[in-house]
Amino acid sequence: MAPIQSLLWRRLRIHQIYGANTDVGKTIFSTFLCNAASNHRGGADRVAYLKPVSTGPGDEADSNHIKRFAPSTSTEVLYQYDIPCSPHTAAIASGRPIPSDHALLRKIQEAAAREAGLGPGWLFLETAGGVHSPGPSGTSQAELYAPLRSPVLLVGDSRLGGISQTISSYESLKIRGYDVASVLLFENDQYNNDGYLEEYFDNQGKIPVTTIPEPPTKHSNQDEDVAALAAYYSHTVSSSKIGKVVEVLDKRAEDRISQLESMSERAFKTIWYPFTQQKLLSPSSISTIDSAHGDHFQIYKSQGAAKSSDKPLIQPAFDGSASWWTQGLGHASSQLTLAAAYAAGRYGHVMFAEAVHEPAITLAENLLRGMQNPRLTRAFYTDNGSTGCEVAIKMALRASRDRYGWDVKDKIEILGLKGSYHGDTIGAMDASEPCTFNEKVDWYQGKGYWFDYPTVNCTNGKWVVHVPEALREHLGGGEEFEALSHVFDVSSRSESAVLDRYETYVQLVLEQLGKQGRKFGGLMMEPVILGAGGMIFVDPLFQRALVNAVRKSAHLIGNAHVQPTGENDWSGLPVIHDEVFTGLYRLGRFTPSSFLGVHPDITVHAKLLTGGLLPLCLTLASDSIFKTFESDDKSDALLHGHSYTAHAIGCNVAVETLNELQTMDSRGDWNWARNSNWKEDPVPDSSQVNAALPEAWSVWSRDFVTEVSKRTEKVSGVWALGSVLAITMCDADGGGYKSRAATDFQAALKQGEAWSVHSRVLGNVFYIMASQKTSQETVEEMERKLLYCLEKI
Repeated sequence: MAPIQSLLWRRLRIHQIYGANTDVGKTIFSTFLCNAASNHRGGADRVAYLKPVSTGPGDEADSNHIKRFAPSTSTEVLYQYDIPCSPHTAAIASGRPIPSDHALLRKIQEAAAREAGLGPGWLFLETAGGVHSPGPSGTSQAELYAPLRSPVLLVGDSRLGGISQTISSYESLKIRGYDVASVLLFENDQYNNDGYLEEYFDNQGKIPVTTIPEPPTKHSNQDEDVAALAAYYSHTVSSSKIGKVVEVLDKRAEDRISQLESMSERAFKTIWYPFTQQKLLSPSSISTIDSAHGDHFQIYKSQGAAKSSDKPLIQPAFDGSASWWTQGLGHASSQLTLAAAYAAGRYGHVMFAEAVHEPAITLAENLLRGMQNPRLTRAFYTDNGSTGCEVAIKMALRASRDRYGWDVKDKIEILGLKGSYHGDTIGAMDASEPCTFNEKVDWYQGKGYWFDYPTVNCTNGKWVVHVPEALREHLGGGEEFEALSHVFDVSSRSESAVLDRYETYVQLVLEQLGKQGRKFGGLMMEPVILGAGGMIFVDPLFQRALVNAVRKSAHLIGNAHVQPTGENDWSGLPVIHDEVFTGLYRLGRFTPSSFLGVHPDITVHAKLLTGGLLPLCLTLASDSIFKTFESDDKSDALLHGHSYTAHAIGCNVAVETLNELQTMDSRGDWNWARNSNWKEDPVPDSSQVNAALPEAWSVWSRDFVTEVSKRTEKVSGVWALGSVLAITMCDADGGGYKSRAATDFQAALKQGEAWSVHSRVLGNVFYIMASQKTSQETVEEMERKLLYCLEKI
């Protein structure tokens, strides 16, 4: 299913005409605009009028009015329904198949492309009824047409109550990312709405308000009515005013294109980009994003010197990194935008020390409840995953130091996994082994021991647990499985000798570290998938064994005589799970910790938490960790915070996000992937409870993953879980973050006439992820493109 493209061509001026209400004169103004555009630039431009959905008798259609009074205008109606009522009601009553939103938008896109191919001109798209009148599917027009991103001409309401209607309509459009270019309305001396609205919209960014006299009262005699309207349209003052509107619109369109053309060059000279070697950067490699909607960016596509080209200036690009792993409910989600606006309007930002507001307490309670972890009782707010991890480290280290009686001057370290990475702040960096991210950071001092481990990949159709050569003496030669779900069957696998080998190895390492006099304050790891380290899939049984061994090894870590006070108290070391990347359904479950069958003592949550709209993080902790900081001395408190701690806007968006994700899960929105793709025997009734569904699944199909895994001349391994797909490209030099083995694949996906893929790579690992809203059709289209580009490179 090809994505929807925003409507922007160099030589075609496209505008949407919305009304603050029904019967406010949209078609009257459309007629004036069509005539004015026909006279613009000496009559050299073509003018077209498009009514996507029209209701009422065909002979009374708005397009017929345009034909009569703007005869040089070409007109088109996409869907005509005879009953004069709301489009969705008329569509149902027609008995004809109801077009999907995507189908309707595609037809608009195709009509615009045809007009663009005919030469310089104008296209006016007139909506039906008011801003929130529904389209044929029932979707509000404000939602339906948002992906088109065409500037809006808002026809205001000059009648009693029209000020409120007009401003409300404007706000509905504004909050959904529309650019309102001008407000048009009839003069009405009785209510003087125009005077108030002129001042209001001047304060809203100098939006011009243009008024013209009301049309004549409708005559009972059709000939007289036509003559009166013809005289009305020839009125010099009105035509002159609308002519000036057209001039302003033309200038705005030129300015918009100039802005898009210059942005990458300006950014190249001004912006210091993250995770980018800027010496290798050029303006042409910077993507200028005009807007985003659903799964796609809308990216400006330079045409170089071809100023007369009829090619579109905007191209959709699938957001393959889910906007650095934050995007879950689609770009420009009005559900989240409204949640943000509500909290902004109610609170703005309020300080959080010794205070509380409803979004903060609701979010904390909902997240704790969703984790279903009896150990977790407290929520600490920070502003991003890295600082949330720093807080987790502070919690764990203090708890261990306090329990084992270590001196404040003792060096306390962290246990973790090779390749793990917990963020770019100094404390979080110190919890990761030396790597590309920190090797040239002056203050970096790696403070920990990082275990090597078995990894999982699908290779040549089999799911293989690969054990590094150096560990085979202790861990054996690895395993091979027919299905992904078998890898995650940690309960059955725990009954084998493999778990014992894993635990014995961990305890051996802990014993050796203890003999070296090293002290550790916590076990910190990303459950299942190590993200920034290279999308590494760790054998979940090894992570389970690591937790088990650490919790049984107080005698090797600190003081064997100090015992936990209850079953939910930490033992050995506090276990921290960094779920910033992997949590909240990214891997198909609310918490990836459940894959391991263990309950951590501290967890960190960000990224998907707010659906990609705002930065926010929560660190959850057990009661025993919390009580470590209780004291009569304030300096014993957890002295960590941010000016925007628990900002109400972020909290309210996160409440909405969690609720939507959990609703989608309970409703079975992903059962198409669980059943069709990954279950050996598909569940016949998709409404069955999730307990009947497979333990591990992905939106990326099993057949697709198997097919990619067999391209062994280019691919050394592949895995898919939840919304994430990772392909490790063959690299004779061994791979790693500095490898460029995946860049050819990335470059191939960036090309495309109709649409492309905007992606990131981690060395020789190419990864791509869907949002939690991505449709089956979109995923299947992506799979075809990935296979095509893999064959092409």
